[in-house]
Amino acid sequence: MIKRPTTTRRLLFLCLGLLSPGTCAFAPSAPSTTTRTSTELSAFGRRQVFRGLRRVVFAGTAASVFQREAALAEAAPTTGRIVEIEFANVDGSSTQSGKVKVQMRPEWAPRGAARFEELTMSGFWNNCKIFRVLPGFVAQFGIHGDTEVQAQWRSNAIPDDPVRVSNRRGTVVFATNGPNTRTSQVFINTRDEGNAFLDRQGFAPFGEVIEGMDIVDKFYSQYGEGEPDGNGPNQGLMQQKGDAYLKRFPKLTYIRDAKFLS
Repeated sequence: MIKRPTTTRRLLFLCLGLLSPGTCAFAPSAPSTTTRTSTELSAFGRRQVFRGLRRVVFAGTAASVFQREAALAEAAPTTGRIVEIEFANVDGSSTQSGKVKVQMRPEWAPRGAARFEELTMSGFWNNCKIFRVLPGFVAQFGIHGDTEVQAQWRSNAIPDDPVRVSNRRGTVVFATNGPNTRTSQVFINTRDEGNAFLDRQGFAPFGEVIEGMDIVDKFYSQYGEGEPDGNGPNQGLMQQKGDAYLKRFPKLTYIRDAKFLS
């Protein structure tokens, strides 16, 4: 039996752009009302068993290939740069700050790594709010407070990268709203066990936190999910009104500065 996703899982998928409102991730077909003879049922049953076995073998082979490719990608030396990000308002306190180092891994996702570096060089990250913090899942940011700046990047999507490594804890990934829609929104996986289910949805890690996950775990999270599902910022209103709207959320952790380390 295919189980429907829980309400919580559905909301998580929805806010990462995996679903659009009013759709369902799993839609099992209704039982057939066609009458079959015992011989037909026997043959039908055998076909179903063989189909099921083929699916299992295919899934196992695909998983094995992914694991081998992931192991090779993990072991490959990186030519990526390190970005040091200084966060302010850590834990919602204006006196708390901390630095996080993110290692770019272009051998995992070259387009994603290049876009993150491009955003860093342009100064895009400065003052960006960590607007969606769901403990044990993700911390998401990348909507600029200047609506004109945000509009420029939002209309400049990059092609997808294949998923070469799993969405384990500490990996940095672009959010998407469908194929080839990555722009500027990024999330850090914070779940201890990782979020491997995102691998199958095409979320390709392009970097990883190599120092400062203790800071990431302290990002202010009490606003919860974005409005209307929680008390956090509504992404649509952030896009439309920018910092003027975000004044309603004074405790959000934000990026003070982001720079490359030599």
